[in-house]
Amino acid sequence: MFAWLVGSASHPPLFLKTRSSKTFIIVTVATAIFTDIFVYGIIVPVLPFALTSRSGINPDSIQTWIAIFLAVYGAALLTAAPFCGWLADRSSSRRVPLLLGLLALGGSTVLLCIGSSIGVLAAGRVLQGVSAAVVWVVGLALLVDTVGPDGVGQAMGYVGLSMSLAILVAPLLGGIVFAASGYYAVFAMAFGLIVLDIIMRLVMIEKKVALRWLPADVVDETPKVSHAAYKEQEPDNRASFTDIELVPVDQGSRAKDPKNKESSVPEGAADEALSENSPQPVKKFSDRLPAVIYLFSSRRVLSALWACLVQASLLTAFDTILPLFVRDTFNWNSTGAGLIFLPLVVVSFTGPLVGWASDKYGPRWFATAGFVIACPFLILLRLVYKNTLDQKVLLCALLALVGVSLTLILTPMMAEITYAVDAKARRHPPGFFGKNGAYAQAYSLFNMAWAGGCLVGPLLAGLVNQRAGWAVTVLILGIVSVITAIPTAIWTGGSMFKKRRRERQDRAIAANTPEVA
Repeated sequence: MFAWLVGSASHPPLFLKTRSSKTFIIVTVATAIFTDIFVYGIIVPVLPFALTSRSGINPDSIQTWIAIFLAVYGAALLTAAPFCGWLADRSSSRRVPLLLGLLALGGSTVLLCIGSSIGVLAAGRVLQGVSAAVVWVVGLALLVDTVGPDGVGQAMGYVGLSMSLAILVAPLLGGIVFAASGYYAVFAMAFGLIVLDIIMRLVMIEKKVALRWLPADVVDETPKVSHAAYKEQEPDNRASFTDIELVPVDQGSRAKDPKNKESSVPEGAADEALSENSPQPVKKFSDRLPAVIYLFSSRRVLSALWACLVQASLLTAFDTILPLFVRDTFNWNSTGAGLIFLPLVVVSFTGPLVGWASDKYGPRWFATAGFVIACPFLILLRLVYKNTLDQKVLLCALLALVGVSLTLILTPMMAEITYAVDAKARRHPPGFFGKNGAYAQAYSLFNMAWAGGCLVGPLLAGLVNQRAGWAVTVLILGIVSVITAIPTAIWTGGSMFKKRRRERQDRAIAANTPEVA
């Protein structure tokens, strides 16, 4: 009956090529992430009403309960993310976990819509956190499966675009619709978007599934790596060592010819590559560890996670301090406090362009430049202190420049997660991380870092702003940004020290190799 949707042994699904295309899968994942953040965001202006009029909470305790619900959501997200990553990397399909995550999102929305007690609302927030973990972890892993390492930066740019768009419009639409049409109209928007998301996830066909009916060259499941990010790998990850084409014995003399490509390989490298790729008779204890734990041994991965945490902290810190600042300084109402985020977020539309450049030139200097550039513009926000037109223009301009710098960070660092996992995998025999690799587990770590930043940023900025004021708060944010640029420059794309040492060794080998006439 549903052969047109899922296909059969003799007939492919309808519109198979379109439904399994890179474009459609990218749009589907971006829509899933937009839906997740949108449903989370439209609840923000509604939650105080639900707590007072539906749950009977004392208005003086509203701020405390909102903080508790934020903590419940964050705890569920942090707890579920590693498990979702581990499960997704062992699942035969990425679409099944995505559909389960959508089920959790629908259930959480129902609970938040009908709930009138603290327990039901808390359960809704827990399910919302679990859904977010599934969408981010599995969705990003599916993107990497689809576009391959050479296109992951641009794909992450579209993800960042959908994320920023949801962050921008969700609270705004939630407040407007709630004021105009009431409580249930807000959730009607959420359910409509969830239905659209269900349709797209059901229609989507993974590339490895499409291989049953389409030839591999049409599906293009494994794009070739050609971007600059792979030119900065550590020595044992470089193609000249681990991906060397071994020469047969009867052609051995050809390998010694300096004019051949293989002549640049140091003596014994082929034997090392052969031993590296040969089956290991006995596995070490560390080889039996889950990939999510093994990845923590990589300073490159840890540096990328720290950069993602700081970027999320810098972005979400404004959620706490910016609305209060414009209210106290410019006497703006809630509408103005919402619209002031527009300069900060709208520049994220350049995310796909930044991702494309990161794929082409590598992520190191884009992310480093983002942290360095953000520092002076964050500190210069202290110059805004009075209610004049030129001060309002200055605030918008500085926020836009901060937004540009944060966009330079987010997209390359999301792609760097993929690059770092591949660098780890290339140091071991094929299948070391399992048949599906470790992308989902790596992005579970990214998800945890992002969630941690979303908790630390507002809390840190709010406490400092309350004690020391706006000027000191933005000064601290600027200092944190420029300090983070140091590990980002050193370890993004592989250790800078190892890269320079390798370059010196290459120059020394070239200088000592006699030219053959």
